[in-house]
Amino acid sequence: MQGAKKHPASRDMPKTQKILVINGPNLNLLGVREPSLYGKSTYPELVEHIKADAARLKQEVEIRQSNHEGEIVDWIQLARGVFDAIVLNAAAYTHTSVAILDALKAVALPVAEVHLTEPKEREDFRRISYVGMVAEQTFSGHGFLSYTEALEYFARR
Repeated sequence: MQGAKKHPASRDMPKTQKILVINGPNLNLLGVREPSLYGKSTYPELVEHIKADAARLKQEVEIRQSNHEGEIVDWIQLARGVFDAIVLNAAAYTHTSVAILDALKAVALPVAEVHLTEPKEREDFRRISYVGMVAEQTFSGHGFLSYTEALEYFARR
């Protein structure tokens, strides 16, 4: 058939980024835990903030929170082949978890490290970041906007 129009191939259409957002221990206590450091906004408010940013950026996000290191390692491992990137606020595990570092290395997905506060301005032990050893970028000290910056980074990438 002469002159038939071809439909654009799916590879020509922009792919929606799938991003796994993992939040570590005690983030479920936002609004209660040290409000002088972390503010009065709650974890459900953080989740809504991330979802709104992702929608604006046309990204698909899955948001998880755990107080358990092994569960976070499992989620990182399961992300391989499913997600395009990981936004990780490992919280206290940032400074202690070689297991999370090894999982991130193994899956080899792009990672953005996120912190609500600025760890380098806090206790000395917070200056070591195992996550930062593999993260492409770190966004910290801007509260919920640290997540916005991470999602925008992947949108531009």
